[in-house]
Parts: sequence; structure tokens; C-alpha cells
Amino acid sequence: MCGVAAIHAWHPSASPVEVAELRRIAARLAPRGPDGEGEWIAADGRVALAHRRLAVIDPDPRAAQPMHAADGAAVLAYNGEIYNFRELRDGLERDGAAFRTRSDTEVLLALFAREGEAMLSRLRGMYAFALWDARRGALFLARDPLGIKPLYLADDGWTVRVASQVKALRAGGRVSAAIEPAGLAGFALFGAVPEPFTLLREVRALPAGHALWVDERGPGAPRRHFSIARAYAEGAPGDDPGATALDALRDSVRAHLVADVPVGVFLSAGIDSGALLGAMVDVAGTPPTAVTIAFDAYAGSADDEAPLAARVAAQYGAPHVVRRVDEAEFRTDLPRILDAMDQPSIDGFNTWFAAKAAREAGLKVALSGVGGDELCGGYPSFRDLPAALRTFGLAGRVPLIGRAVRALLAPALAATGRGSPKLAGLLEWGGTWPGAWMLRRGLFMPWELPRILPRDVAAEGLRRLRWERRIAASLQPDPGSDFARVATLESSHYLRDTLLRDADWASMAHGLELRTPWVDARLLQRAGAAFAALGAGRGKALLAQVPRTPLPAEVGARAKTGFQTPVAAWLQDMGKAPSVRGGGAPAGRGSRALAAMLLAREAT
Repeated sequence: MCGVAAIHAWHPSASPVEVAELRRIAARLAPRGPDGEGEWIAADGRVALAHRRLAVIDPDPRAAQPMHAADGAAVLAYNGEIYNFRELRDGLERDGAAFRTRSDTEVLLALFAREGEAMLSRLRGMYAFALWDARRGALFLARDPLGIKPLYLADDGWTVRVASQVKALRAGGRVSAAIEPAGLAGFALFGAVPEPFTLLREVRALPAGHALWVDERGPGAPRRHFSIARAYAEGAPGDDPGATALDALRDSVRAHLVADVPVGVFLSAGIDSGALLGAMVDVAGTPPTAVTIAFDAYAGSADDEAPLAARVAAQYGAPHVVRRVDEAEFRTDLPRILDAMDQPSIDGFNTWFAAKAAREAGLKVALSGVGGDELCGGYPSFRDLPAALRTFGLAGRVPLIGRAVRALLAPALAATGRGSPKLAGLLEWGGTWPGAWMLRRGLFMPWELPRILPRDVAAEGLRRLRWERRIAASLQPDPGSDFARVATLESSHYLRDTLLRDADWASMAHGLELRTPWVDARLLQRAGAAFAALGAGRGKALLAQVPRTPLPAEVGARAKTGFQTPVAAWLQDMGKAPSVRGGGAPAGRGSRALAAMLLAREAT
């Protein structure tokens, strides 16, 4: 796991790469790679790569990056892990390839030399990389199927700049600070900036599951190499969906334990992380260090996950680190958190403290149970969204009725502060998949944006964002069932734009590699259709069966609440989060207040 940067002066009239700029970008990425740094500048000065290294596989200095292919035809700066690199290497060696290191980086270079862009379909892992292809005279950028690792680029019409973080591109000094209205509007709507937008007008995310080339004509259009919707549409549940899913889940845990350093686990009181811990013990034999975050504000209450997490750790004999966080530590860390937060988010604070605790415990790698709800149907949305479409589908076919009701009801709800603002939009949006998902996941509703953003910024942002079209596009091709449609929506938006992005910035700020076995393209291809066949309600029970030693009974019996943090209350106590009237599940007043605080900070 690392940080990557690249600059390519692709236009013939562009100035050569400024090495000082490259180094400023790389310096901003330093926390991602505390174990080493490197750079490469082409002889003609038209392209350069930089790398910050967190050594997890083959820590030998020979595996440092940017790494050159044996024949000198390619140079690679890469962030991530390829979990099947050893089997890929074995196949390449049988075909005559020779290797100087034990790294997955060198395997990527050899596979690219053999297969070019087609190699992406053979990679199992999380990755984002920049590869200079000297034969083609072009820069190749690629990002993993599910968007676990980020990659951002800015093109000014002369030069393309690439980095693992938006703030790193800004640190280079050549990327405009002009705000992207769609980024502000998207954050207000969803609590995270939706891809491919960022908060900067000049910077875009390379979409998950896409690759693109930058040649003498500039950046080409991103080309998709993986689709979540297609994985569901083309998947088969098998004769025994339960057995298929269990086998795929266990295989994913096995794959994610490939490392040359110890691997720990983030442990809560839920099924997702508990099953992960048990499966790790089954695979490795030796229990890993488990890290649990507990907030002093919740001590002795049902929101304190530490006691039940301790029982899970004891069940599997795992050394257990319980890291308690109080308001004083939060106040101390807040400036660092906001600086590390690459784009604004209402989530990620818990991951910050968990990663901090894991690093304090001497870990460089940890596994997280994130993604279990999206895969196994653990969210209420798996029931609520299909029910909304059945209830409001007819009204959705007559949009003027819904708009009229919303125009009358929204001002009344805003004036009284009673009831969720979302109630006004039920008839207008409840009968479509994009609308129902917005009502479920949204923070502020589109008609509320002029109250929290300048009116012209709100209007321009919504126009550029086109949120309904964007959400609808993620359901093409049709995933094939209501379960698969909800899973696709949750995985393509909430998981990708919020949970995975937060997992990246909050863990990498501490130089910790966070792996996600329940977020894995091979797992989705093998078991997605099986979970869809099982339906909502049965998937999480099946996930609990992954460990051969059962989880404590209290874990399965515990009502799903989501991981709670007192962050919003602490911010209000500090006078940093405004009071915002109107709530509505699942994003209540605390989330809206936190979003409003971050929005005001970013808008200025």
C-alpha cells in the first residue's frame, strides 16, 4: 500500500515536468508510504513518476518503486495489493519470465508486457497505478474493480497530473483551487462527494473499474473493465447458493491474508468483523491481533461495543486491543483529521482512531469487515426500497403530482421543523430506484440546498451533478432482481463514495494498509447471485457461519444499529457544528449538522 504520483506533459508545446512540483505532490503523500520514496523522470523530461512506499510484500529495497520492467519498456508506480500475484507469477515463469524480486509490482510489469491492458481481468486485489509504456509513448492509468483504492487526475489541456489524493495534487501548486459546484451539491445530498467529481473543478476521480490512456492527444475516455451490475446480471447462484457463498467467503479471507508482515483485524460487536476474525483463525491457525474502538461517552450503554467485542476475541483466542477515545483526544486530533480527510465526509472518524490504535499496536496491515452489509443484504434498504417502489410506483409515473405535493409540503415541514424533509418527496421519488435510494441515503434534499449553499451554486451544482441520471446509470445492465438492484446501488454509491474512501484516507494517514475481504470482485462474481437467491435476511446469518467455531450467540441476536460515534455531539459542544432542524432516518440531525459544518468549511 502506497502513494503514487505522475505528471505527463502530453501536449507538444507543454513545458517539461517540473521536478519540484512532483516532489511537492509526493511529499503530501508521505503518510501513505513511510518506508521509502522514489522518483523517475524520463530522459526527455516529458513524464515523471513518484512513489511513497509502505512495505508489506517483499520489503527488500530491490522491490522499491517506481519499478522498471526488465527490458526497460515500462515503468510503474503502484498503490495496492494483488492477492493472486503468486499464482500469476507461477504462470509467467512457466512461460519463461524471470523475476528479480518477490514483489507483486514486478508481476504487474511482467503481466503487462505479456497481455497489455487485458491483464486487468486477471488481477485479484485492490489497486490504482500509473504505468509509463515507452513503446506506445503513453501513460496508462487503472483502478481496481470496486474502487477500494483512489486515483485522481487533473488535465489543463497541456499536462496531466495524477495522484492518490486530491490534496496532493493541490500541494503541487499547479492545480486550480476553483470549487466544483457538483462536488459541493453532491456532498450536501449524500454526505460524500460522488465520483467522478471532487471538490475541485479541475480534478476528477478515475472511476472505479476503469482504465484510461494519456498519449500525445491527451487523456482518452475512461474504459470500463468491471461492472457491479453486470456481475449480478451474469452471475449464477449454483445448485446450492448457501454452499457457493460460504466457499467464496472463506476463499476471499484466505486471499486477503497474503503478506510478509503480521495482519490484524478491526473488531466491532457485529457479524461482519466477528466472522472475519473467526475465518482468519481458521485459515492462518494463529489468532491475529484484534483492535476495537470504544468511546468513553458510551461506556456502560448499549452503544459501547467493547464488551461484546471482547467476548468475540476471547472466543477465538485473539489478543485484543480496546482503544478508548474521549472528547479531549478528539479535540486534539481534529485538526489532523480534517487535514487528512482528502474530501469531506460525515464518516471515517471511527476508522481514524482504529487505524491509530492498530499502528500503536505495531501493525502495518489490518482487515476490515466493511462491505458485508452490501454483499449479504444487511441494510434495511434491501426491504425498504422494493417496498417503496411497490407503494409509490404508480405516482412516480405521473411526476407532476409528486412535484406539486412536494412544492406544498416542503415549506411547511421546513417552517415547523417537525418530521423529516424527505416526507415531501415520497410521491415524487419514492416510485423510482434512484429516487427511493436518495430518500433512503440522502442527507439534505435537493430543494434544501439553496438554504445551505448560495442559490446559484446550488442550482449549478445540481445541474452538473445530474444525480438521478448518475444513480440510474449504475443499474445498467439490469442486475436482475430487487436484491441485486439494491446491492448494486449500495455498492456503487454508499460503499464506494463513503465507506471505502474513508477507509483509505483514515487508515493511510497512519501508514496502515486496510484490506476488505467482503469487498472483492472475485467474491462478488462467485457469490453475488447466490446471496441474491438467498434474499434479504438470510445472507448475514450465512456470513455468521463462515468461521468453523461459531460466533457467540449474542452477536447474532444483537439488533443492527450501525457503528455509533459521539462526533456530531462533540462538534456541537465545540461550537463547530450548527444545529440543523429536521432529521429523518437513517441520516438524522447529527449527520446533517456535521455535513453542514464540513460544507461551510469547504465552501470557504
